[in-house]
Amino acid sequence: MSQEMIAILMFSSLMLMLLTGQRVFGAIGGIAAIAALLLWGPGGSNLPFSAAMKVMKWYPMLTLPMFIFMGYVLSESKIADDLYKMFHVWMGPINGGLAIGTIGLMVLISAMNGLSVAGMAIGATIALPELLKRNYDKRMVTGVIQAGSSLGILVPPSVVLVLYAMIARQPVGQLWLAGVIPGLMMAGLFILYIAIRCHFQPNLGPAISKEETAGVATKEKLRLLSAGLLPLGIFFAMMIPFIKGYTSLVESSAIGAMTAFLAAILKRRMTWKVFETSVRQTLAISCMFMWIILAALCFGAVFDGLGAVNAIKFLFTEQLGLDPWTILILMQLSFLIMGTFLDDTAMLVIVAPLYVPLVKVLGFDLIWYGVLYTITTQIAYMTPPFGYNLFLMRAMAPPTIGIRDIYASIIPFVGLMVVSLMLLMFFPEIALWLPDYVYGK
Repeated sequence: MSQEMIAILMFSSLMLMLLTGQRVFGAIGGIAAIAALLLWGPGGSNLPFSAAMKVMKWYPMLTLPMFIFMGYVLSESKIADDLYKMFHVWMGPINGGLAIGTIGLMVLISAMNGLSVAGMAIGATIALPELLKRNYDKRMVTGVIQAGSSLGILVPPSVVLVLYAMIARQPVGQLWLAGVIPGLMMAGLFILYIAIRCHFQPNLGPAISKEETAGVATKEKLRLLSAGLLPLGIFFAMMIPFIKGYTSLVESSAIGAMTAFLAAILKRRMTWKVFETSVRQTLAISCMFMWIILAALCFGAVFDGLGAVNAIKFLFTEQLGLDPWTILILMQLSFLIMGTFLDDTAMLVIVAPLYVPLVKVLGFDLIWYGVLYTITTQIAYMTPPFGYNLFLMRAMAPPTIGIRDIYASIIPFVGLMVVSLMLLMFFPEIALWLPDYVYGK
């Protein structure tokens, strides 16, 4: 059997396993183990052991539980509530101000957590009821929360970019810095769209009355402003020593986790329940990611042993006559299709063994491609019929918001994401300038 046929058979078997409802790490690792045993006999059993040793020896892996713990401490201690109150007071008096503030809230939540699910949960439980109570258009606010929460997988400390770094063997620090400007650019496009649309259609995002904001004392406004700046202080306390070279990535993640823990204690919100929930969730998510990475490395080892990457490159470039950019665009389109039934982590570990080496062989920068992949995943999260964020919103939204409202709400924001993706493809410097500047390339 040819290398191409073996690769196709492995991927088709993998998709079949996923469609039957098997866990992602079980499907990926199981297919890899079976293929290794069939191809190389008893010697193939060394692949899982070798992959496990790679995971255990990869020191930056320790950053995952640190960042996840930091995010859950800040979330469970209700510091995010203070953030929204700050935006409510300071941004409410302008048309669309609360929606703009919600985007700002999501950016800060992303800098605290690195997971889009956390942003969605906070936005749906804190921002959505308040926006609806203020007579904001339900389609506008539903789209705002979905789009804003998706920034969590792009803005550092993005857990998805950490996973990509592990699988692609790229520096996490450079990937984080590469996500900063694209993330802020996308958030800026969201804010610009909200401001322009609410300016011409004030009924979509009415301003809070002056009588209501006049009842808030200046002292309270300043207190809320300081509460809103707390997550930024934690973020800079963690990132500046790392960027300056004073601490390693793992040490910076420990600083972030400890600073968040101390902040919750000083604000007298670190109860036993908050601590227990944060630890349990951190353990559960960290173990899930470790199993997935282990399975992905095993799957990738089989592909490397087959030489399937070079075979597929030959198929695309020589037999089909496709140029590198066409291949890259087809790869991004495949993410959009997979995003209808898989989450970002599953998509990454399924295609990374094939796509990452192929991108390198085609001559593209792997740091740039990591950001490109992440933005494409954001789009896939919000594309019908089965976008991941669409179902999360349906589960969290009140009954007054129907599935048609949820689907219609994301159309303008998906358009802005596509614009961001195209800008990044045409101008790679948007992602590469900051890491090149900081690391002196």
